[in-house]
Amino acid sequence: MRIARPILLVTTPIGVAFGLREAWRLAGPRMAMLMAVMLMVVGAFVWMTVRRIRQESPSSALVHQPEADEAEHQPDCIGRG
Repeated sequence: MRIARPILLVTTPIGVAFGLREAWRLAGPRMAMLMAVMLMVVGAFVWMTVRRIRQESPSSALVHQPEADEAEHQPDCIGRG
């Protein structure tokens, strides 16, 4: 994953630009515009999902913290019998 992430971050926008250019070349400007709109819609859904996860993340961390504290204070009786 160390090398894969930078490669994906570089090649994905290049591939998207290449795809838009090919859509323009093969099907004309309407298809390129349609693909661009589709990419904006998908990007908006990804952004909304990430935003929702970030909003819910701090609140769920506060709810789960007391359970973690209780687990640390319970005696360990496994193997001592």
